[in-house]
Amino acid sequence: MENLNKYVAVYKEQLEKGDILIAYNELVKFVMKLRTEFIKTLSDQYSFGGILHGYLDFTYFYYSNDFLKSKRLKFGLVLNHVEMRFEIWLLGNTIPTQKKYWELLKNTKWNKDKTKMPKYSILETTLVENPDFNNLDKLTEQIETKMIRASDEILDYLKTLD
Repeated sequence: MENLNKYVAVYKEQLEKGDILIAYNELVKFVMKLRTEFIKTLSDQYSFGGILHGYLDFTYFYYSNDFLKSKRLKFGLVLNHVEMRFEIWLLGNTIPTQKKYWELLKNTKWNKDKTKMPKYSILETTLVENPDFNNLDKLTEQIETKMIRASDEILDYLKTLD
């Protein structure tokens, strides 16, 4: 790595400007509100985990149901900060589970452009490519609708593997 002091100085300078800090805090708050909303509206279908913060790269929470738990799987609703989009990830609870399901799902439409397993997941699918953060109510509806559709489709496919 190049001189760490250089990177820290740039980081500090950007934080002092304030824009990044405001944007990051507002994005995390929005993901927290999504989780709260989904607990209210989708708790009959899924249980939801707490908010997890990546290294300024991802903010996410897990959600699962009895079927997924029986397979040692879970979904993640992910805000990908680098791409600035919302995604769903299918994850395994252990590395062997991830590898097992990668083998079963690597030739599906969700992994069609992948030649190797994603770093953190079995599959990733984009829900909202260019989110409009100026209309959070509409964005919440968009994410919920697409999340339900994508989750159901993945679950239906997983059920055919038994």
